[in-house]
Amino acid sequence: MQTYFSLAQLADPDLAEANRILRACVHCGFCTATCPTYVLLGDELDSPRGRIYLIKDMLEKGRAATPEVVKHIDRCLSCLSCMTTCPSGVHYQHLVDQARVHIEKTYRREPFDRALRAVLARLLPYPRRFRLALIAGSVARPLRHLMPARLRAMLALLPPSLPSPSPPGRRVYSPEGRRKGRVALLAGCAQSVLAPEINEATVRLLTRHGVEVVIADGGECCGGLVHHMGRAAQAHKQAAATIGAWRAEMDGDGLDAIVVNASGCGTTVKDYGFMFREDAALRDDAARVSAIARDISEYLSTVGMMPPVREAALTVAYHSACSLQHGQKVTAAPKALLQAAGFHVVEPREAHLCCGSAGTYNMLQPELATRLRDRKVANLERTKPDVIAAGNLGCMTQLAGGTDVPIVHTVELLDWATGGPKPARMSARDAAIR
Repeated sequence: MQTYFSLAQLADPDLAEANRILRACVHCGFCTATCPTYVLLGDELDSPRGRIYLIKDMLEKGRAATPEVVKHIDRCLSCLSCMTTCPSGVHYQHLVDQARVHIEKTYRREPFDRALRAVLARLLPYPRRFRLALIAGSVARPLRHLMPARLRAMLALLPPSLPSPSPPGRRVYSPEGRRKGRVALLAGCAQSVLAPEINEATVRLLTRHGVEVVIADGGECCGGLVHHMGRAAQAHKQAAATIGAWRAEMDGDGLDAIVVNASGCGTTVKDYGFMFREDAALRDDAARVSAIARDISEYLSTVGMMPPVREAALTVAYHSACSLQHGQKVTAAPKALLQAAGFHVVEPREAHLCCGSAGTYNMLQPELATRLRDRKVANLERTKPDVIAAGNLGCMTQLAGGTDVPIVHTVELLDWATGGPKPARMSARDAAIR
């Protein structure tokens, strides 16, 4: 694609990067076939190719974002399916992220949208605030039919009850037997409030296999949620705090890996090297973190899993989170681990299409998100599974709103197969059936 940035514009590292990305695009349109919003809406401007044209025009001319541009960029899930499909290697992720930052700086949203985004940014990444908000939301839930659609969508995602909060501060979990490795685990922000059992299963699984696990003090949020809302300063501040927490561990007893069990967060952490490429103070540490960041399934594949201690004989429909299959290119490891643990693993049709979760997307674009969820659930249920497994809490929460099939994290099944407790969601389903 031919571009027309001036030399003065190209002196800006972000615009220079946008120029490189745009020039790689050859207009082929392969991306349209795998873009969820184009599949649903059939609008060229709701495809990656169409959005690329909008972003190019906006950035080249250095003008404020228009309502038309904002509408179509907001509809993008950042699922990155287009990057898997693209034969030219167009790095759409970095381009759309830059467009969102530009929108945040130059466009004034209508009051309700502006307020909703501000509330999400000030609550979701902060576990204590988020927990209090969930308690308040449970009180308001009976009145949800009186509320605007997006507030109804948010209340619909609330869990029926809240688990006990995770303990604060630095924690170290010793391995069983001889120590074979040492890793830091990202505690996560929303996940630590909504589903601490995922971290608990991860710790049990790793320590059972001889791996020491540390949860660093101050390493709660990766910055990904607000990063994809265009709030660059807040995202960088959160990411910098997490990098600092892990730096202390890397410089102390050392780390073999930084393990992430929420694939949306993992995609962000692996991108820290790029995110801080122009920051002299953080560039080296960010690159170190990205270099050793691993999805939990990637790391477990290197550990050498013990044979299963129980025969589950269950059919597991594996939902491949977009951030894992497209963002991190991790596709085989989770399925191989589940199969080795004795589960019969099946995949749905259209496995490449997003479920509609996408960070805050299901709260900001509930109509499109629900359509995508229902399409995904229908494909998953056609496999007639006993349980659905996924590697990202956002996907799990989204899918749970559309099916009665229990949905658990991949590590919960692996933990159960190798000696841990049965996942709570499966136990609850069994109790309900009885």
